[in-house]
Amino acid sequence: MADPVAIRVEGLGIRFRRNRRGRRSLKDLFAGSSRRSRPDEFWALRDVSFDVLPGESIGVVGRNGQGKSTLLKLVAGVLLPDEGSVTVHGGVAPLIEITGGFVGDLTVRENVRLTAGLHGMPRAEVARRFDDIISFAEIGDFVDTPYKHLSNGMKVRLAFSVVSQLDEPVLLVDEVLAVGDRAFREKCYRRIDELLEGGRTLFFVSHNERDLRRFCRRGLYLDKGRLAMDAPIADVLDRYNADYNE
Repeated sequence: MADPVAIRVEGLGIRFRRNRRGRRSLKDLFAGSSRRSRPDEFWALRDVSFDVLPGESIGVVGRNGQGKSTLLKLVAGVLLPDEGSVTVHGGVAPLIEITGGFVGDLTVRENVRLTAGLHGMPRAEVARRFDDIISFAEIGDFVDTPYKHLSNGMKVRLAFSVVSQLDEPVLLVDEVLAVGDRAFREKCYRRIDELLEGGRTLFFVSHNERDLRRFCRRGLYLDKGRLAMDAPIADVLDRYNADYNE
């Protein structure tokens, strides 16, 4: 029988160095095989575990620097964990960084073909959906303009338009919609509603409580890199607000 879980996160942990240019002693070099953290390392996430069922909408909350974006990058496969594992059944459509996968010197047309292709969309499918992607992004006059000349808002519109056309079962959204103008945000929100109605699984990182309540039924509260709470989104937001206002 097929595994009913869309995403399984088990004992997940990842660490980074605070000072990448910091000097390392001979003792550090000889101890390189040790799993113990060096003094300049910290755990961005540690001992995080949860399951996600197909079609669930998850809101990830926490203060800045608590591991929210890192978690999404681990789910997307952009980062690899130092301990534990992430298993995703099916592909992901990541809207994590607006510049991810786009090349400044290539035109919008070339970037759509490249980025959609990198996400696994067949060339014929890219051609079939190209007009819809450009129309949704509202940049029809800039199709042959180099990507680097687009405004940040136009880049966001293009990125969302490409990713929202992917047929992957899991959609990852990390704050980037906050950059767009109000009218386009509402347009994106309607598109997310459509994807959720179609059975997509959503991971949504945002500091906007209204958006979290609109899209998400379940919440994950990250605090100091650990999973402090996994509960209905209303309960998670109440706990987060209580902690923040202490």
